[in-house]
Amino acid sequence: MAFDLEHIVDLALFARIVDARSFSEAARRTGIAKSAVSRRIALLEKRLGVQLLRRSTRALDVTSDGARFYEHCVKVLEAARAAEDAVSGSGVRMRGVVRISAPVTFSQMYLAAAVAKFQLEHPAVDVQLTTNDRFVDAVAGEFDLVVRVTRLEDGSFVAKRLASDRLVVAGSPAYLAARGRPLRAEDLVHHQCLHYTLVDAAAEWRFRGSDRKPVALARGAFSANNGTVLKEAMLAGLGLAVLPSFMVASEVRAGRAELVLEGLRRAEIGIYAVVSNARGLPLRVRTLIEHLQRHFADPDWRIPPAPATVRKRTTSRRA
Repeated sequence: MAFDLEHIVDLALFARIVDARSFSEAARRTGIAKSAVSRRIALLEKRLGVQLLRRSTRALDVTSDGARFYEHCVKVLEAARAAEDAVSGSGVRMRGVVRISAPVTFSQMYLAAAVAKFQLEHPAVDVQLTTNDRFVDAVAGEFDLVVRVTRLEDGSFVAKRLASDRLVVAGSPAYLAARGRPLRAEDLVHHQCLHYTLVDAAAEWRFRGSDRKPVALARGAFSANNGTVLKEAMLAGLGLAVLPSFMVASEVRAGRAELVLEGLRRAEIGIYAVVSNARGLPLRVRTLIEHLQRHFADPDWRIPPAPATVRKRTTSRRA
């Protein structure tokens, strides 16, 4: 079978379609009209004599032949990327755009400074940072990199851990002096529990009770869809808040906030750089991820967890 340079373009186009699971998205990413994309793939299938993709109005599936072909396409593209990377350190500066989506508060407190340091080292790389506390689909292709502060469960993407953190329950000294310190999960029924509306309240305030079974009894009169707003409400004395320790570490050290109910829940979370597919990542994206991993290798927000305290009597006061 004759092979020419146009066939290389077809390999890249097919890989883009499989990665995006969409003809429309692949067309958008490559700047080629959707009709032209469909036509090239049809010609590719005719030339190979096999069906690579199964199309329907609702889904795009890869056939077994398509899956095998995709693996070879990726190897070709990785080889091309490696050829570029091999000379990228010999006087050729990294350039291009990195599109990032990240949570609002983490971006304001930590990520912006880390990205600024990266750009000082790589001035030819443009960074577009979009802040959003809502869930952003890392596979959709709108961003090169999505930063998440969470426990990751979905396996449809590739995640690189940037740092570890944990969830804490914090209250202001004035609030705790007035309402008492909760010592058991069951005590929360007597407290104002501020609610982060982008998380289910039952999951947000689920703890292990005195019998080690899950307890979720929280109620509160204030809620918000932003962590900084919840922290400020907590510091003002409105109630208790569940927050990542990076948000309140400085306030705890300064005595403006105190931690309660330590050790009574699964608190570990991670801060991740999420990409749709690690294969074929541009050098600028890989370098930024590596920079962030180094930058957050020893973060200043860590608060050593206190041992769990469970007592028969509690100082909590009823509302």
